[in-house]
Amino acid sequence: MQADTLNTIDAKSDNTSDTLDRRFSVAPMMDWTTSDYRVFARTLTKNTLLYTEMVTSGALLQGNNPARFLHYDECEHPIALQLGGSNAKDLGQCAAMAEKCGYDEVNLNVGCPSDRVQNSLIGACLMAHPDKVKDAMKAMQDSCNIPVTLKHRIGLDEQQDYSVVRDFVGEVSTTGVKTFIVHARNAILQGLSPKENREIPPLKYHYVHQLKEDFPDLEIIINGGIKTIEECQAHLLKVDGVMIGREAYHNPWLLSQVDQAIYGNAPVVTDRYQALEAFVPYVEEKLAQGERLLHLTRHILGIFQGEPGGKQFRRYLSENGHKADAKVNVLLEAIDLVKHHQHKG
Repeated sequence: MQADTLNTIDAKSDNTSDTLDRRFSVAPMMDWTTSDYRVFARTLTKNTLLYTEMVTSGALLQGNNPARFLHYDECEHPIALQLGGSNAKDLGQCAAMAEKCGYDEVNLNVGCPSDRVQNSLIGACLMAHPDKVKDAMKAMQDSCNIPVTLKHRIGLDEQQDYSVVRDFVGEVSTTGVKTFIVHARNAILQGLSPKENREIPPLKYHYVHQLKEDFPDLEIIINGGIKTIEECQAHLLKVDGVMIGREAYHNPWLLSQVDQAIYGNAPVVTDRYQALEAFVPYVEEKLAQGERLLHLTRHILGIFQGEPGGKQFRRYLSENGHKADAKVNVLLEAIDLVKHHQHKG
């Protein structure tokens, strides 16, 4: 089943308990955590909680085709919809839409530092307006029975004290929100690009660890700069969950370790070829629907990162996948190229 209409699920669930296991999740990333990426991620991990790209409340309520922003494949569960916005009433309506479409969680973005979203009072700038965040959290919780969560930074601009994020979390938690996903960096609202905001402000993991000590009844998820399973395991000794962003995209094979190392379950696949083989039928289906190969294969370029033949795989897909008539054979040829290279090696 694909949730590409607003009528996927018409009745609200009577079960308001939050049973999602957030020990490991992939961060929402604009242009990256598309449905195509998430389907590929599912060939590597079944337990990881996946997030959509941020979808603004305006896109859902004022756009011509809101269903396209809510589309996902059934295999993507557990999946959370991330919203961007600040109008409580609008966000409440969007939370109801998320539940109706079968999402397992709805999340509000209070972490994006982009100039574009600041102008609409979206993202990290909302940390300066905790009352607006509280109103939004109340409206979203009142409008749906799925978990409502928050993703935010540890402070804005020159704010350096731990008390900034402590007081923010304490205040917002009075609304009943239990899950806080904390990017362990400040957001610099002027002078840094979104990319620089992910790299330049120093990471302060100890602030997030301290939040868990100060708010033991809240679920605290740490995010920012984490790249290995070993780092995840170390953080999990101090917080409830770990969210990884760019590393999970550029090096997707990392996800294949999660089910066993984090959740204690059997791995989904034992080599990269199995994951690609599982993805091929989806690629064929999407090509038949008119999607271009490049839009699908751009999400898997890093699957052989650090492996013999990885560069050849990326180059072949980049040089041939962009052609308008490129079919699944281009992907199969790229895979064979890696096999040949590794066999020769």
